[in-house]
Amino acid sequence: MLHLKRSHYLHATRKLSGRAMLVRSAASAETTLWRSEMRATLLLAYPLVLTNLTQALIHATDVVLLGWVGPRTLAASALGVNLYTALLVFGMGLVTAAAPMIARELGARRHSVRDVRRTVRQAMWAAAAICLPISGILWNSEAILLAFGQDPALAADAARFVRTLQWGLFPALLFLVLRSFVAALERPISSLLVAAAAVVFNACLNYVLIFGGYGIPALGLTGAGIGSSITNLLTFLALAAVVLRHRRFRRYHLFGRFWRPDWPRFAQVWKLGLPIAVTLLLEVAIFSAAVFLIGLIGTAPLAAHAIAIQIAALSFMVPLGIAQAVTVRVSLAYGRRDAAAVARAGWTSFVLGVGFMALMAMMMIAMPEVLIALFLDETNPVNAPVITLAVSYLTIAALFQIVDGAQAVGAGMLRGLHDTTIPMVYAAMGYWVIGLGTGVALGFGLDWQGVGIWIGLAAGLAVVALLMISRWMLRERLGLVKFGDGEVRPFRA
Repeated sequence: MLHLKRSHYLHATRKLSGRAMLVRSAASAETTLWRSEMRATLLLAYPLVLTNLTQALIHATDVVLLGWVGPRTLAASALGVNLYTALLVFGMGLVTAAAPMIARELGARRHSVRDVRRTVRQAMWAAAAICLPISGILWNSEAILLAFGQDPALAADAARFVRTLQWGLFPALLFLVLRSFVAALERPISSLLVAAAAVVFNACLNYVLIFGGYGIPALGLTGAGIGSSITNLLTFLALAAVVLRHRRFRRYHLFGRFWRPDWPRFAQVWKLGLPIAVTLLLEVAIFSAAVFLIGLIGTAPLAAHAIAIQIAALSFMVPLGIAQAVTVRVSLAYGRRDAAAVARAGWTSFVLGVGFMALMAMMMIAMPEVLIALFLDETNPVNAPVITLAVSYLTIAALFQIVDGAQAVGAGMLRGLHDTTIPMVYAAMGYWVIGLGTGVALGFGLDWQGVGIWIGLAAGLAVVALLMISRWMLRERLGLVKFGDGEVRPFRA
C-alpha cells in the first residue's frame, strides 16, 4: 500500500514537473519572439531615422547658406520653404501608402513580384497626378503670400525662389516611393546611403550657385532653388539605379511597362494615401498656426518658440522613423494573417518610440540651458528674455515629446492595418479643435501667452495619441482585423 502511494506521488510529481517545463518552454519561446521583433524593428528603423535626418539637413543647409547672404534673403527663403514644405508633406502622405501596400503583399506572398511592381508603378502615377495641382499652387505663391499679409517685396523674392524649387517636387516624391519599396523589403540602408550623399552634394552645389564660382554668377535665392531641384532629381536617379542593378531589387523590374495603367490599384493608392496626406497636412498646419499666433504676442516669444520647436522637431525624427518601420512590420504580419505578430510589431515599436521620447523629455527638463545655448549666446544680455521663455517652452515640450512620439507611432501602427480614414478624423479633432482651441483660450483668454499656446499643442497631441492607441487596442473588436475563418477582413471606414 505504501509502495502504491509512493508510486502515485512520483507520477504526480513528474506530471507537474512536465507541465512546468512546458510553461517555461512556452515563456522562453515567447520571449525569443519579442526579442526577434525588437531586433527586426531596430534594424529597419535606424536607417529610416537617419534618412529622415539627412533629408531634413538638405533644407537646413539651404537655410544656413541663405542666412549668410543676409537676413532679407533668409526671411524670403523661410516664407518660400514653409509653403513648399506644407505641400510636399501632403504629397509625401499620398505616396506613403505604397509602404503598407507592398508590405502586406509580401506578407501574404513572400515572393510576390507582379503585385509589388503594380503598387510601385501606381504610386508613381499618383505622385505625377498630385504634382500637377501642387505645381499650380506653387507657381502662384506670390499671390498666396500677399493674401496672408506678407511684405510684398519678400513675397516676390519668395515666389522667385519657389518657382525654381518646385521643379524638384516630382523627383522628391518618386524618391519617396522607391524608399517605401526598399523599406517594405526591409532593406532601407540603400536609401540612407543615397540621402547621405545628397546632403554633401546639395551643400557643395548650392554654395556655388548661391555665391558664384567656377564661371557661374551668384544667383542667390534662384541658385538655391535650382540646386535643390537638381539634388532631388539626382537623388531619385541614384536610388533608381540601385533598384535596377541590385540583385535583391532588380527581379521586380519596377520600370517595366511603366506606361501601362492599373486603375483599380491607382484608386487603392489614393484611398489609402489621401487620408494620410490630409493627416500630415493637418499636423504641419497646426504648427504653422502656432507660429502665427505666437508672432502676434511679440518677437521674443517667437524667437523662443523657433528654438524650442527646432529641438522638438529634431528629436521627432526618431519616432517618425520608428513609425515608418512599424507600418512595414505590422503590414507584413497583417498579410500573413498572424494576429500575435501584429500585436508584437505594434507594441515593440510603441515602447521604442515612447521610450526614446521619454529620455529626450528628461534631457529637456534637466539641461534646457545647454540645449538653448546651441542656438543663442547665453552671455549676451540681449538674449536673456528669449532664453527665459525658451526654458519655459522646453519644460512643456518635455510632455509634448512623449505624446508626440505616442501619436506618431500609433498612427504608423494603424497604417500597417490599412486604417487611415478614422485616424485622419482624430487628427482634425485633436489638432484643430482641442489643440488650437486650448491654445487660443489659454494664450489669449487667460493671457498665458506663448506658454498657453504650447500647452494647447501638447493637449492636442495628447488627445490624438490617446485616440490612436485606444483604436489600436480595440483593433479586433472594431473589425480592423479578423482572423476567424482564415481570411483577413480589413475595416471599411
